[in-house]
Amino acid sequence: MSSSAHDHPLPPPRVEEVSDGVYAYLQPDGSWWINNTGFLAGRRGVIVVDACSTERRTRAFREAIGKVTDRPITTLVNTHHHGDHTFGNWLFPEATIVGHEGVREQIIADGVPGYRAAWSPGVEWGKMEPTPPFLTFTDRITVHSDELRCEVRHVGHAAHTTNDSYVWIPERRLLFSGDLVFNGGTPFVLMGSVAGALQAVEQLRGLGAETIVPGHGEVCGPEAYEPVEGYLRFVQETARRGREAGLTPLEAARETDLGEWAGLLDAERIVGNLHRAYAELDGHPLGAPIDLATAILDMITYNGGQPLSCLA
Repeated sequence: MSSSAHDHPLPPPRVEEVSDGVYAYLQPDGSWWINNTGFLAGRRGVIVVDACSTERRTRAFREAIGKVTDRPITTLVNTHHHGDHTFGNWLFPEATIVGHEGVREQIIADGVPGYRAAWSPGVEWGKMEPTPPFLTFTDRITVHSDELRCEVRHVGHAAHTTNDSYVWIPERRLLFSGDLVFNGGTPFVLMGSVAGALQAVEQLRGLGAETIVPGHGEVCGPEAYEPVEGYLRFVQETARRGREAGLTPLEAARETDLGEWAGLLDAERIVGNLHRAYAELDGHPLGAPIDLATAILDMITYNGGQPLSCLA
């Protein structure tokens, strides 16, 4: 098996105005460590949703914001703790960094994570200075871009991680989903919950969003929910069959035909997802700690023993 197939250079990131004064910053191709961000350009200042994984990419994001507006960046919202969304936090020294309490706790606990070594050598991470949110919440917080209300809501349980929030702009029916939605990439719940991720998508569906900026992939609409749900149910069913057959998560993954999901980026995530699904079948609480190192090593084994592909 192999990680994401890249047979051509990646297109450059681009800014897309998804509603008046609201912008998505899209980074193709959305595979490992290449995430989407966004920002709201108000009269008083700019609210940013997530940073990027590397110093170079985050600096490019800041430059892109500066081409749209000369207003200062006042606020940076982190949707969750993963480094592709937070490693660049330190490059927003003027901003109030906002996130769920779990985001702060996990960034402090992880420091500069050693698990980066699982990905392609030679990634230019740049300076690494873990910078957690310093304005935290437990349930939700509301920020305002001029008169536009932006609700930052924690999903309330483990999903993609244990600390996922999304940014909902009800007046525009616009959602920044963070990594609760992958569009064209394999959903990943190793550090969260398969069942909880399904519940989270159902919660998002209830919002009635018309436009979704996913954590990875192109801007989409609510039609993106169904593939995420379908894949997660496939993971649950594969785990049930594997458990019944006495297989390890890696063995179950190797014996499974990904079928319609084979074309998603980063297919080796099936192994990590099965580790999480097995834990849930064993009765562990949603999001309970499991052996991440073994799961990541199993993904590398599934990937032919090669480091996971990272073009960030």
